[in-house]
Amino acid sequence: MKELDNNNIPEHVAIIMDGNGRWAKQQNKLRIFGHTNGVAAVRRAVSYARQTGVKFLTLYAFSSENWNRPEQEVSALMTLFMQALDREVKKLHKNNIRLKIIGDISRFSEKLQEKIAKAEKLTENNTALTLNIAANYGGCWDIVQATQQLAEKVKNNEISVSDINESLFQQHLVTQDEPPVDLLIRTSGEQRISNFLLWQIAYAELCFLDVLWPDFSEKDFNQAIACYQQRHRRFGGTE
Repeated sequence: MKELDNNNIPEHVAIIMDGNGRWAKQQNKLRIFGHTNGVAAVRRAVSYARQTGVKFLTLYAFSSENWNRPEQEVSALMTLFMQALDREVKKLHKNNIRLKIIGDISRFSEKLQEKIAKAEKLTENNTALTLNIAANYGGCWDIVQATQQLAEKVKNNEISVSDINESLFQQHLVTQDEPPVDLLIRTSGEQRISNFLLWQIAYAELCFLDVLWPDFSEKDFNQAIACYQQRHRRFGGTE
């Protein structure tokens, strides 16, 4: 593991957890086997983020496009999601981690929505790390729903069009008052954004790793942060 500069830890890290299906295929198993083993990688990532001093960790768990997958796989993913909430929330709370589910959860079952609400309520005052799980999330959807909220406020004369600026718009995204993403990691070797946090990653540093998600380790996370620390962030400037 590389030694990190504790004064230059990314405040907000986002991860596209890719490669569960390919990992399962390599084991001659069903895709859900990869998703199940991916939960262990989530635990490792959350633990390392908290240990390192990352304040916000956003994980892409289920995109709005994932509904197009085979019904059996989607059903298994929903079951896995509920099981993970049952098993992990108390551990998160014990470790002072706040859990937020970001995305359009209205499409989930009432039972799952109730579990989400209960988990968020239990952990809402925790301060060590905010863990965002992006579920039924898409970056385009996020921008559209923020636009709709602002349009409704203009319609109701709560604000004027001239009041709308980047800061106000940000407050209507699902990440609301959280800082923008500093570091975006994608596993599995693919080099795409896949409709993830499109607004929030405007000036993020991108790191693409060849490792498949179930094999993602603390060493891989360390490598990504070390890579981030070697970058010179200009935010559009020249120096």
